[in-house]
This record gives sequence, structure tokens and C-alpha cells, in this order.
Amino acid sequence: MEVAILTVGDEVLAGDTANTNATWLANRLTDRGARVVRILTVPDDRELIAETVSRWTDAFDAVIVTGGLGGTHDDVTADAIAQAFDRALVVDETVREDVIATVAAYRDANPETVEAHDVEIDVDAWAALPEGSRVLLNPEGLCPGCVLENVYAFPGVPTEMKALFELVASEFGGETLSRTLYTPQPEGSMLDALSGVRERFDVTVGSYPSTKGRNRLKVSGTDPDAVAEAVDWLRERIRVVPEE
Repeated sequence: MEVAILTVGDEVLAGDTANTNATWLANRLTDRGARVVRILTVPDDRELIAETVSRWTDAFDAVIVTGGLGGTHDDVTADAIAQAFDRALVVDETVREDVIATVAAYRDANPETVEAHDVEIDVDAWAALPEGSRVLLNPEGLCPGCVLENVYAFPGVPTEMKALFELVASEFGGETLSRTLYTPQPEGSMLDALSGVRERFDVTVGSYPSTKGRNRLKVSGTDPDAVAEAVDWLRERIRVVPEE
């Protein structure tokens, strides 16, 4: 299963917010055997988001979009996904009720903040999703997510994104598996071994240097026997140390 990740937000491109969502999603997807083949960050630009989603939905098995959902002025992701599929934005009654309940709970828990800042919520703006999408109610926050065909849309707040991904995690998978080795050897001293293992086995090998003196080798493939044999072959040619 090939998956593309699209993160949305001017604040990510400006460096004001670290793109931890993409890293977390890539790890979870890889753990489930899926292959992450694209990661892209775009600004809060409806036309650009719509264009990217439209191209990717045909190119990949699944597309995950995170960020830009909600009811504020720069939240354009729901509009963009609707545009990509030529759908209208609609408000599902279940979603509206969930948003109202979440707002009420926040008001009850934070009466002084609500009173001091005269907090008002445009419920329909927060509840609107592309017509025909599968609703993902948010257990951690105000904004719902959704699934439309093979596009999965999550809020950008990390705790909310993670909670919504877990609701659909079983829908992602694949045959790719990985084994990780750790070594104190410098990367330059392993060139022959890394070239040799790629030539002999149907695997990919990633080499990730570390400033802490324990470099990481990641062996991946779709054949468990090939991965195991490649790992054993490497163990005979490089110094391997336990994971700390």
C-alpha cells in the first residue's frame, strides 16, 4: 500500500511549528507495512491543496491530509478537498451535535476564559465537511476529520490528529517489513557491505549516521526470508551493537 502525506499550514513552512505530524504518521504507517512515498507541506492555499489532492488521489492508494481543518479564517482544507472531488460542503447533524457538545463542555470547564474573551463559535463552520464523506468525530477536540474515497483528513493539532488516525489505522497496511541494526562503525567503512547486501538480496537498506556514535541501518523488504538473510549477511560483515 502506497501512502502520500500532505501537511497544510503557513506556520509549518515558516518554521513556527515543527512538522511532527508527518514524522509520526510515517512511523505509524511504516510499522503497519505501508510505504510512504510522498511527504509534502503546502501553505493554506485552497487551490494548491485541491490540485494536489486531485492528482494524488489517482496516483496513490491513500492520501492523508493533516492541518487546515476547522472554522477559522485560514482553515481551507475541507473546502479544498470538497473542490477536488467536486462536492459541496455540508453539515451533518451528528457532527453539529458533537461540536455543540464539545463547545458546551469547554464553556463549563473554563467559564472565566469564556466570559473574559467573549468566546463565540460558528458551529456550522467547524462542522462542515465535504458531502458524502465518512465522518470521524474528534475525541480530543472540536474539529472533526473525515474520509472521502481514499483521502483521509485530520486536524493539525497533534493530539487530535493521532486520535483520529487511530480510528482508521486498521485501514492501512502492506507487506513491507523492516529490521534495524545499530553499529559504531562510521558510514564510510561500510560501503562495500551496503553495496553487497543490495546486490545479493531483494531489500532496501537505509544508513542513518548519528552524532552519538551508534549509526543505524534499516533493512526493508516484502519477503521476510530475504530480510532475515540480508540482516544475517550484514551481521557477519559489520560490527553490530545492541539497541540502547
